[in-house]
Amino acid sequence: MTKLLALPVKMPEGWLAENIQSRRISVVQLQQDDGVARRIIAAIKQQIHSGGYRPGDRLPSTRAFAAEWGASRTTVTAAYGQLAAEGYLIVRHGARAIVAPGLEMPSVEAPAAVAQPRNVSAFARRLLALPAPAEQQPARVADFRYGDLSGADFPVLAWRRASNKAILRRGARLRYGDPRGSAVLRNALQGYLWRPRGIGCTPDRIVVVNGSQQGLDLCARLLLDPGDSFAIENPGYLLARNAFVAAGGIAVPVPVDGDGLRTDALPPARLAYVTPSHQFPIGGVLSATRRRSLLAWAKATGAYIVEDDYDGEYRHDISPIPPLQTLDADAVIYVGTLSKTLSPTLRLGYLVVPASLARAFAEAKRLTDRHAPMLEQDVLADLLASGAYERHVRSIRRKNAERRAVLLQALTDHLRAGVTVAGADTGLHVVAWMNGIDSAGEPAIMADARAAGIGLYPVSPLYDPTEPRPETAGFIMGYAGLDAEALRRGVAVLADILTKHR
Repeated sequence: MTKLLALPVKMPEGWLAENIQSRRISVVQLQQDDGVARRIIAAIKQQIHSGGYRPGDRLPSTRAFAAEWGASRTTVTAAYGQLAAEGYLIVRHGARAIVAPGLEMPSVEAPAAVAQPRNVSAFARRLLALPAPAEQQPARVADFRYGDLSGADFPVLAWRRASNKAILRRGARLRYGDPRGSAVLRNALQGYLWRPRGIGCTPDRIVVVNGSQQGLDLCARLLLDPGDSFAIENPGYLLARNAFVAAGGIAVPVPVDGDGLRTDALPPARLAYVTPSHQFPIGGVLSATRRRSLLAWAKATGAYIVEDDYDGEYRHDISPIPPLQTLDADAVIYVGTLSKTLSPTLRLGYLVVPASLARAFAEAKRLTDRHAPMLEQDVLADLLASGAYERHVRSIRRKNAERRAVLLQALTDHLRAGVTVAGADTGLHVVAWMNGIDSAGEPAIMADARAAGIGLYPVSPLYDPTEPRPETAGFIMGYAGLDAEALRRGVAVLADILTKHR
């Protein structure tokens, strides 16, 4: 048997010191990885306990999580394994970890009172002084929320075709665009505004915005200084009022009636906000005499008029109403939106501004968010150019006219003389005044309606808080988001509720 001899091996100079240092680094790295794993475990538990991850939700892959946290994949795998051992996760080879479906979620404690912010601007203080909007979940039987559209009415196929075309047309370089919006869309909007609305303007006077609300915010910041007065319809659109108040404006409420804004009550002001084609919420249409009076007031005072044409595409029993912009292009800022024809979730709108204000609006838009999303602009431009948008508007106008007829008939059948309907000639909502019921009873009626699965929205909060409110209970009833059966069922349930309050 051959005997193997252990021959001495000569190690490189300095090997012993380097080996000891390497082992020290390895120990430190293990300690650091263990600390990172503990932080990952604690962070995931916190997300689960706070509701960020619900039972059945998938977590990021170990590779993605490691990249985000700057940790090794081994460390993340170990953290996931520990959470699985504790019953928080289910981990399978080759699949992303999920939160255990049977995991009992702890009850979420009410958030502690938040301290008042320190060292904020006057603008922030004005924002925080505004009343917080009430958050409500959709009603299960019938939700008469105004502003909603039926998802079934969205032109899915036309939008998909135009979207695919826009994506395939992408340029070799992705870059910021014109703050006013794409030239193609503004040219298409110019033609569209002229055809059904009679507005003649050049594309450089059109500014594409992220919904009409952004348009109102730009108007507030460009046309009002803190302490300036603005005239606004009473009752009126709260988000318009809030935008102007947040900019430091002082609201001067102007009463409305069946012919819209009472122009004889207009005060001196820097601007007037109006909804002349369908006064929100009461529904009156500004008469020709009052239109001339309003424009004369603007000329005499040097004020601007902000014309919100929020649902001008819907005219049911009256002839088309020309916008104020067609009568005076130098004094009127026209606000248009796609929220009532396509979807409020798209956040696309546009302004037609006087030529003298075009550069100011463009620069304000640039500083706000550069420009509206380009893909959606390209899609809309294609729909306008192909005629698909106007075909869709004609179709949705017919559908909503049918819904309106169903609602009016249901109100007549179930409430008869107990209801007076206002504002039904145009738009997508009506105001139902409940005869014989005091407005003080609105909260109780709303609570009973909510319990019965009906979403109901009172008129009273839309009145200026410094002015008297109506004595009769009134509710804004939107119908564009409901089908015929839901409209009939909702009114029937509402009628039963109202019998308890008469």
